Amino acid sequence: MAAEQRPTGSAGLAIGSGSRLSRICVRAVLLLGVLVSLFPFYWLVVLASGTTQDIYRYPPKLVPGPHLLDNMGRVLDTVDFFGSLFNTVVVAVLGTVLVLFFDSLAAFAFAKYEFPAKKLLFGLLLVTYMIPAQLSLVPQFVTMAEFGWAGSLKALVIPGAANAFGIFWMRQYAQNSLPDELLDAGRIDGAGFFRLYWTVVLPLFRPALAFLGIFTFIGLWNDYIWPLVVMIDPDEVTLQVALANLNILYNTDYSLVMAGALMSVIPLIVVFLIGARHFLRDLAAGAMKM
Repeated sequence: MAAEQRPTGSAGLAIGSGSRLSRICVRAVLLLGVLVSLFPFYWLVVLASGTTQDIYRYPPKLVPGPHLLDNMGRVLDTVDFFGSLFNTVVVAVLGTVLVLFFDSLAAFAFAKYEFPAKKLLFGLLLVTYMIPAQLSLVPQFVTMAEFGWAGSLKALVIPGAANAFGIFWMRQYAQNSLPDELLDAGRIDGAGFFRLYWTVVLPLFRPALAFLGIFTFIGLWNDYIWPLVVMIDPDEVTLQVALANLNILYNTDYSLVMAGALMSVIPLIVVFLIGARHFLRDLAAGAMKM
């Protein structure tokens, strides 16, 4: 059988040049996308390191100013930043852990088990996802008040311990990435529901859990409306509510507001970088096994 002949001469040179040009174009587009994505963060640094007069100046400054540390110091003097940061970390971490546990557990049951009214329950779950969260603020606050949780961090953590989006996302992932043969092998070894979940399902769920964890953590960290409603004591508020006090109606120092926003977004960047690294690593490992 004759070996496959590769294009030679001018034809091969044209193909090689076209392939090289396409790679250059793809990398240029990706680089442009990265720059566009990073520009808002860079612009936040520029605004946070200047003064309010610099923000209103035309044409605007495009390089950071010398007042970043001064503005951060004034933020610390104006609001209880570290106390609010601690409350936010507690809410975001505990809420994310609970969401990952309950959503993955429910998704495993919906994806791989049969039980009465399964489709009806999943349909009702999707309906709750379509309802705007603002409609549930009043009844949810009344419920928290009846439990005696209004004004405590429990009111921020427990109501969000599971959500429809996470269950739907994990169920779709389980249906495509969780082989029935692997579960059957575990059952032959005598594994029950929770043992299968812990030893078989969770290791395969890691890429989906990494995405859901990042998504949930960012959502809880940036949540403003529900903490503003339910946290009665102003000394027990979360970071976003505390930073809102920097925005005074008639005399707003926007450089101070931008400095507070920059200080609040730095932990999110760290969490995203850590979670995204695990997410991409697990995806690459899964691709190598396929």
